[in-house]
Amino acid sequence: MSQYSIRDLEQLSGIKAHTLRIWEQRYKILVPQRSDTNIRTYSDHELKLLLNISTLKDHGYKISEIAKLKEEDLRKEVYSLSDKQMQFSDQIQALTIAMIDIDEETFEITINKNISTHGIVKTMINVVYPFLTKIGILWLSGSIGPSQEHFITNLIRQKIVVEIDKLPTNYDPNAEKVVVYTPEGEYHEIGILFAYFIFKNMGKRVVYLGQSLPFDEVRFIIEKEKPSFVFSAFTSFSTPQDVQNYVTKIGTTFHFQTIYLTGMQVVGQKLDLTENIKVINTVQELVDLGTSTKA
Repeated sequence: MSQYSIRDLEQLSGIKAHTLRIWEQRYKILVPQRSDTNIRTYSDHELKLLLNISTLKDHGYKISEIAKLKEEDLRKEVYSLSDKQMQFSDQIQALTIAMIDIDEETFEITINKNISTHGIVKTMINVVYPFLTKIGILWLSGSIGPSQEHFITNLIRQKIVVEIDKLPTNYDPNAEKVVVYTPEGEYHEIGILFAYFIFKNMGKRVVYLGQSLPFDEVRFIIEKEKPSFVFSAFTSFSTPQDVQNYVTKIGTTFHFQTIYLTGMQVVGQKLDLTENIKVINTVQELVDLGTSTKA
């Protein structure tokens, strides 16, 4: 069972830590464990309870009314909302609970409903990426384990692959060509898979090389295929200096290509970039890139 700090709960629910402390005292809604030094920690049970409370509050319920509900009645109220038009924040809460419970069924229901209603692009922008940002905070703080993170990210990966497979393959020799990959040691694939979908959906010829590719293999493919541009992502690369060294290497080696980079280790970082390297700061910029690049 995972343990969460009050800051974890604040990040995941959107409810301020100060408010949570007041609710603990006034309504006895949450019952944290306390360490020898009086630091609060919360279990999976408290986190799920708070996410359900947050969902009801977002739909106009008063905390004084919610506090009177038994847990089973609280869950029924949340489930009753599924028949209505739920907000993106509700979907993010549902994915968080699915991750905690290792609940594939809830994941499938939530994601499939979003994709059928909004399409994969809006689902990724409004639900999946905000959700991944939240679990990234938990991952860095050690509040969730590798099994939970791998479970949910592999399910997301499968959904993107399904959407890619639905797209027609472009064999037009004049179509713009793009190479997509992550560098050796970088195993986070969701970002580049979504980029694959965006580029393929816009009629580009995508040479998808996947994750953790050695530099010599990248060079071989780029020299052979001569793409118009290259796309890569840096999420968990070793150190900032390693990122800088790699970025400098690809910028100078592949100086005939435009190179687009994204990921938490390049976005907002003070990197020395060659003129042919551009940073994609947001998911929307990635979507826009798919529509703006031309052969």
